[in-house]
Amino acid sequence: MITPAPSILATALYERLLQSIPPADDGRPAWQLADPYLLRHAAQHATKADRAGELLLDPEFLIHAQPDTVSAILRKATTQSGLLNAAVYRHSYDVHRGLDSLERRQILALDAVRFHAMELAAELARNCDWQPLWATGTQVSSANTAVLSGHTETVNAVATAVVGGRPVAVTACDDHTVRVWDLATGRATVVLRGHTDTVNAVATAVVDGRPVAVTGSDDLTVRVWDLATGQPIGEPLTGHTDWVNAVATAVVDGRPVAVTGSDDRTVQVWDLTTGQATAVLRGHTDWVRAVATAVVDGRPVAVTGSNDHTVRVWDLATGQPIGESLIGHTGWVSAVVTAVVDGRPVAVTGSNDRTVQVWDLTTGQATAVLRGHTDWVRAVATAVVDGRPVAVTGSNDHTVRVWDLATGQPISEPLTNHTDAVNAVATAQVLGRPIAVTCSDDCTVRVWDLATGGVASVLSGHAEAVRTVTTTLVDNRMAAITGSDDHTVRVWDLATGQPIGEPLIGHTDAVTAVATTVVDDQPVAVTGSDDLTVRVWDLATGQPIAEPVTAVEDDQPIAVTGSDDLTARVWDLATGQPIGEPFAGHTNTVRAVATTMMDGQPVAVTASNDRTVQVWDLTTGRTTAVLSGQVNAVATAVVDDRPVAVTGSDDCAVRVWDLATVRRSASVLRGHTEKVNAVATAVVNGRPVAVTGSDDLTVRVWDLATGQPIGEPLTGHTGRVTAVATAQVDGQPVAVTCSRDRTVRVWGLATASCLTTVCLPASPNCAHIAPDGTAVLVMGHEVIALTLAPILRRLP
Repeated sequence: MITPAPSILATALYERLLQSIPPADDGRPAWQLADPYLLRHAAQHATKADRAGELLLDPEFLIHAQPDTVSAILRKATTQSGLLNAAVYRHSYDVHRGLDSLERRQILALDAVRFHAMELAAELARNCDWQPLWATGTQVSSANTAVLSGHTETVNAVATAVVGGRPVAVTACDDHTVRVWDLATGRATVVLRGHTDTVNAVATAVVDGRPVAVTGSDDLTVRVWDLATGQPIGEPLTGHTDWVNAVATAVVDGRPVAVTGSDDRTVQVWDLTTGQATAVLRGHTDWVRAVATAVVDGRPVAVTGSNDHTVRVWDLATGQPIGESLIGHTGWVSAVVTAVVDGRPVAVTGSNDRTVQVWDLTTGQATAVLRGHTDWVRAVATAVVDGRPVAVTGSNDHTVRVWDLATGQPISEPLTNHTDAVNAVATAQVLGRPIAVTCSDDCTVRVWDLATGGVASVLSGHAEAVRTVTTTLVDNRMAAITGSDDHTVRVWDLATGQPIGEPLIGHTDAVTAVATTVVDDQPVAVTGSDDLTVRVWDLATGQPIAEPVTAVEDDQPIAVTGSDDLTARVWDLATGQPIGEPFAGHTNTVRAVATTMMDGQPVAVTASNDRTVQVWDLTTGRTTAVLSGQVNAVATAVVDDRPVAVTGSDDCAVRVWDLATVRRSASVLRGHTEKVNAVATAVVNGRPVAVTGSDDLTVRVWDLATGQPIGEPLTGHTGRVTAVATAQVDGQPVAVTCSRDRTVRVWGLATASCLTTVCLPASPNCAHIAPDGTAVLVMGHEVIALTLAPILRRLP
């Protein structure tokens, strides 16, 4: 196809538009000063002049233009830099739409560094209070070509169709609606309303020449919708006695039918012309989660997957099963799709056993097991890419994977932009290119180019959520230590973002806590895990030392650990051996540990779900006090030369316990109005203070000597405050707080003021500030490092 050259008039008009905008210092248009009309229509005029690609190279245009305006020209990128900028912008497009230009600038800068686009990141963050240094990129992919946002809850299912000659996606959601999206523009064209509960499943068909969608819901009904008009066709189809989980369509004896699977353990076949049930297929012994259709030896068949771990094949003309059940999965079969590979019909199934299996429908034999997902496989679709049949799978591990069905091997790296479980996948052709459409618990629908992502794939770092972070010196380099749900501990050079050595592997479950200390002059990390073990790692060599939050007994470094086995233990870090018997006394999970010195002796303070806080003499291993109360967080401090424990609780209170007198009651600091999630301690103007974060959206600073709040609550967060950390940076006390509002706030504790707010693409898990002013932020799978030097230099 020959693209017509832009008209002289279109080019002249675009040049005139640019000249009407005052220039910035770099000679580019100062888009922040542009007339709103120009911001709305610049992309349209640039497209007519065949110069839309230029706008994608201008960071200030990306910041100040309306997201829908920018989205409309992302496909116009042709250069490598343009393709990279488009990939960065698409990643958080659904977030950009509700932000002002300053917030959009920050998120674009952080996403750029996640794509390793450092020059773009530096331009975007110019004049910010902070500068990005580096980030991992395990949750970004340049293959993502659109983000379809509009659903307000989990999106459960997706199908594709052609309506009026245009490819569309049809999505079903927990918000009781079904939406139809134009895949060429990424915009919703209609919202189908009528279901009164969660919509779990959707399929498309053609009935009497009209494209229709067939949907199944927790309201026990199946509905048929005219996709051209958005209106329901006929009455709801009733007959299932439990939730409808799955829908597929086929043609049987020349008539369009729908096949539905339900928690009532049956599969029902419906004539879409009459709306009548024509067959009830019985045989599964548990919920039917997945349905697909195919033609085998000239017969239309249904293939179904169930929580009974089996796959069944049914003759749709007779309603009878074909052969024996297909057995091989060891968990629920949650997804089924069919395809033709080397001329033979196959079924591809996904399961919560984390595998994808390929079955020859003629012989009933499994031909391949596809392994790679690290969690439940919830969705499967098939397509043809470069002449090869492929499977596209979605998982609770947040990734989408593409597999060559002829070889059973993955094609490219996982597609990783979703931030929660991927529930459904469908495929289509858009502008001649194969695409996949995925939907997720993160409430978004994403479109992926299966042939190419335009720029190199970005993959580094943890493969699952990062739960904990701290910093220390390793070989005279400041390093960040992170622990993750992927069972690994990683060490990062804080200056460059490069990993130091290989991941530390040994835990068999999520790593939830990390601390550092020095043993025999060597830096070590101490990690705790959901596998109920604690491990000690030599950070210089990356090797495990043994097992162990830290203290010192008789000049020997030791660790104190709490476990779901209800005990606390003390470990000699030099030898890796336990000291004495386990600390037994708690009757439920030990969730927090802190250490301090009391009368020259090390003590540990442990908090448990048994609603007690216990104090342990680490020399004798005996309990010296049992303090009552449910505790979410614990920290220690020294007040008037006396050791204290500071705890935060679900009852909204912060308690200060005098450990020297072993009091069984505590000073109760009241002010928070909802549960206290996080506690840290610091010294401000020579006074010991506690900094607490709460579900009431506030951060409070307390004078531990008087028990009084210092100043007013620190406000600004619009979501619950989930984590607090403190540090001394250039002699100044600083706190950092994380919130579900997708921000991290940095506070000057001496001035009780917010120094800066960092807007993130997603909610932060935790954060840490190193003594040199480098902040390490954790968000989902990602680790992000930025320097706070610009704002910290302005501290008095």
